[in-house]
Amino acid sequence: MNGGANSIGTVFKITPGGKLTMLHSFDRTGGAEIYAGLVQATNGNLYGTAAYGGANGNYGTVFEISLGGELTTRHSFDGTDGENPLAGLVQAVNGNLYGTTALDGDGYGTIFKITRSGTLTTVHYFDDTNGAYPGAGLVQATNGEFYGTTVGGGAHNIDGAYPSAVLIQATDGNLYGTTYQGGVVNSDCGAGCGTVFKITPSGRLKTIYTFCSLSNCTDGAWPYVQGVVQATDGNLYGTTYGGGNNGVGTVFRMSTSGTLKKLYDFCSQGGCTDGSYPEAAPIQDTNGDFYGTAQGGGAYGYGTVFRLSVGLGPFVETNPTSGKVGADVKILGTDLTGATSVTFNGTAAVFKVVSSSLITTTVPTDATTGTVEVTIPKGALKSNVVFRVRE
Repeated sequence: MNGGANSIGTVFKITPGGKLTMLHSFDRTGGAEIYAGLVQATNGNLYGTAAYGGANGNYGTVFEISLGGELTTRHSFDGTDGENPLAGLVQAVNGNLYGTTALDGDGYGTIFKITRSGTLTTVHYFDDTNGAYPGAGLVQATNGEFYGTTVGGGAHNIDGAYPSAVLIQATDGNLYGTTYQGGVVNSDCGAGCGTVFKITPSGRLKTIYTFCSLSNCTDGAWPYVQGVVQATDGNLYGTTYGGGNNGVGTVFRMSTSGTLKKLYDFCSQGGCTDGSYPEAAPIQDTNGDFYGTAQGGGAYGYGTVFRLSVGLGPFVETNPTSGKVGADVKILGTDLTGATSVTFNGTAAVFKVVSSSLITTTVPTDATTGTVEVTIPKGALKSNVVFRVRE
């Protein structure tokens, strides 16, 4: 969010071993203060949002950046089409990018669509009756519809409050997310320490866990910005901003039915060199380990990037996760050198090994929806999500 040559944010890359390279320092004209991560589009470039800055004042931008660090501002908001995009983008199956702005000229926020070249269309203005202040991005479910949350609006608290995290669709077809507050009101958190919830695509919601259920909130409190992710073992993984044995956050694993296991308490190392106050859920790398960030702590007190291993094996990831027969697909993984076959739900595909971490291929004729599998000398690697073959 901050830092860099102009103290208003950067884009960086980091290797699994921890080597960090700065790609770009923002200068306010191209945007300022980046609150969300980036998405890699099918053209290979990264897209993101800056909450402030831009050519029209301080309303924020949408930007594109190459893997080499060349940044292009694709859109500067002007207030009438939205302002202050806090959340990241999602690339839909139609190739366009979709996102939200927390505010707009009338004050309640928007949902927008933008092409990769920068043509923006506002597709919805919130009006408080149907929600207000969308602080999180969208997810496109397998039915083609988009789902999201708004921080404002609504009339209840017991089932959660302030859902500021993006939803995920799990393999069971349901959507999962977190609320920063709400749940059981207690002396530790006042308005509640937050919840994890499940909601069907048709709108039936169930709270599956309420934080601060253990004494002194040792199970964690306030699951914050990025909600949960589903790993290759089918469980949900996430972080809490507070709580835990040291009061500065945790990493947890949870079944889709709501059984929680705390995996790590931050500030377990002297001087909090391992970090404190994590705001986002970790992501699972194709080597099976999780990577994430903590806002505070570290050797200099400004936060950390951490890796957490829970013993899960390697897998492959496709970009995109759906496509028609003949569509180009990139397969990302670890140690792909020497791959001998690529299949789409059992149908063989022609492929090229570009590097140890990248294979390029196309969706083969007669392919059907299912798992993508890559055979390497060490065995078979399956995709972490089902690849959908579109007509």
